[in-house]
Amino acid sequence: MSRTRTALALGTAAAGAIALASVTASAAPAPVAGSTTVTPAGHDFKAVLSGKATLKAGSVTVTCTVSVSTGTVPAAPGNSNPAGPVSSPISPPTYSSCTSSMPGVTPTVTTSGAWAVSMQDGSPITATMTVPTGGLVLKTTGLASCTVTAAPTAPASVAGAWVNGSPSSLTFTNASVPVKVTGGFGCPTSATASVFNAVYKVSDVTDPAQDITVGP
Repeated sequence: MSRTRTALALGTAAAGAIALASVTASAAPAPVAGSTTVTPAGHDFKAVLSGKATLKAGSVTVTCTVSVSTGTVPAAPGNSNPAGPVSSPISPPTYSSCTSSMPGVTPTVTTSGAWAVSMQDGSPITATMTVPTGGLVLKTTGLASCTVTAAPTAPASVAGAWVNGSPSSLTFTNASVPVKVTGGFGCPTSATASVFNAVYKVSDVTDPAQDITVGP
């Protein structure tokens, strides 16, 4: 067989394989989200940081040891979704007692806007925190003056995991958050994403004897 005919045959075979793969991929059904119920319905809850929260952008890491957010489980029947997650608005998390990995630099974190958290039952139970556009701004003063804005152009979804318990926990492990960094010398201005780590203990405020739980 000539080189031209061989190339043509290989190209035809490759095109057929790609077409078959496309048909197979398109034929595969999308996974269906299972049911989710968050209880107790209508109860207020508080999420308190356990340990420390870290936000790393480029080579700079900011560590905070105090963070709190509050919210309310939707009233029935809104606390149950037969085919997907249950979402609750939460107060913008506060962050204080923060330090920076850069010597001579003091960080301050401010939050604002409409934050939310949604839970999806499963194995494991997944959680997604929504950061509104520009909802978290980190500024540093001292030897470096930097501004880090999270979700700079659109709301961002931060992936986490939920574990039922007394209290229940909400964990973010190396979660990616889009950011924009501005400033002068020492600021990681090339960073477009940050890595967020934190564990929150979530307790029932309405009735401390009960637990906030996620189930089917």
